[in-house]
Amino acid sequence: MTKLILNTDCPKETIDKNIYGHFSEHLGRCIYGGLYVGEDSDIPNQEGMRLDVIEALRRMRIPVLRWPGGCFADEYHWEDGIGPKESRPCMVNTHWGGVTEDNSFGTHEFLRFCELIGAEPYINGNLGSGTVREMQQWVEYMTFDGISPMANKRRENGREEPWKIRYFGIGNENWGCGGSMRPEYYADEYRRYATYVRNFSGNKIYRIACGPNTDDYHWTEVLMSRAANMMDGLTLHYYTVPGPWRKKTHALGFSEQEWYETMRKTQYMDTLITRHSKIMDQYDPERRVGLLVDEWGMWHLCEEGTNPGFLFQQNSLRDALVAGINLNIFNRHCERVRMANIAQLVNVLQAVILTEGEKMILTPTYHVFCMYSDHQDAKRLEAELQGAPTAQDMEAVTVSASIKDGKVLVTFCNLDLKEEAPVEIDLRGGRFTRGEAQVLTADAMDEHNTFEEPERLVPRELKVEMGETGCKVVLPPKSVVALHIW
Repeated sequence: MTKLILNTDCPKETIDKNIYGHFSEHLGRCIYGGLYVGEDSDIPNQEGMRLDVIEALRRMRIPVLRWPGGCFADEYHWEDGIGPKESRPCMVNTHWGGVTEDNSFGTHEFLRFCELIGAEPYINGNLGSGTVREMQQWVEYMTFDGISPMANKRRENGREEPWKIRYFGIGNENWGCGGSMRPEYYADEYRRYATYVRNFSGNKIYRIACGPNTDDYHWTEVLMSRAANMMDGLTLHYYTVPGPWRKKTHALGFSEQEWYETMRKTQYMDTLITRHSKIMDQYDPERRVGLLVDEWGMWHLCEEGTNPGFLFQQNSLRDALVAGINLNIFNRHCERVRMANIAQLVNVLQAVILTEGEKMILTPTYHVFCMYSDHQDAKRLEAELQGAPTAQDMEAVTVSASIKDGKVLVTFCNLDLKEEAPVEIDLRGGRFTRGEAQVLTADAMDEHNTFEEPERLVPRELKVEMGETGCKVVLPPKSVVALHIW
């Protein structure tokens, strides 16, 4: 039997709630039809925002939401998205499908949506095709409470009080779609733009620099050596792609070998964080600068019959395991990882919600975020398994643990397709008498929810056997388990 020892009286770092963050881009049906349907829609809405989506995200306890991109951010000019909607200019969304963007969902709409779901906004500025002045004025427009052209313009558009904006990204993927820059060039540009992203009226900006693509360690080295003193966060992007990047596979109907390949690739996230963190430690030994994994998740072929530029894909039990494994990794690295944003919120890539007209379904990934939500702002506990089983030459069980207000949460992923994993938990440093567990699993490895059957895959109760010094739980094959102990 696998054994897990938890010293509950020796808590470590706080698991930042923003590790459970999300990402919304003007891409496909994420914004339009996903978050926003307009005030004249027959779909129940508040100020044009879908009520069913709002309620679901509140239940999920989403802490932070990134917008407007993504690649879209570096071609987005914020003044196109303010003022009367009928007078806002249209643009071509060149990155995602070549469709017309009418800018009806802009700054005011996004910040109102964040208020409605209880999330903190994370705004990504345009460094790729924008100007320093444009970025500076956007921050002033949102956060200055005095008299100025930008603050006055905000008031004219219906918002008297400034917003509190903490998280601001200075460019996105500037090594690629954000300008095809070298790290040396971007580091200088970042320093220039960051100088003018000012703190107005007591608002304190957490300045976020564009970090590396996957294993580009040179990019991290250059940014940390040249600009660490001017940044609060550095991003990292890594997607789990089962097949070759240009020959992606389908979200459903995959083989057992593809299942294990996916699990192996997604655990590479641990290696990436470890190696980038070591570079960051050389220049920031106090770990003041956060590593923000602000794009991650599964990237499949889009569903047949849909616009290939919309990146709409199904979401199965395999995606749920990928979500759980990555969240366990982020929790374990919370001394450096301060935020993560799965891509994307609705109808795009590894979405937590899918919509079709007035219909809405919650994906298996949504349920994982709910099961893990009590990790938010809890204290990490060391969680090392003894005698952990293996599958396909890798550890079959991943785990993370935390404690908050005397209640322990342990989250497991058993990636083995065939074998269950009995686990004995030794609880030290406190007395615990009760335990409850939820499990997300199914017979089929590609089980998923549909608009016709929205609850085919939902969490179920799992038996917990309590003892004098701990408890026992059996992890079913291909499962995500959340165990609460108090």
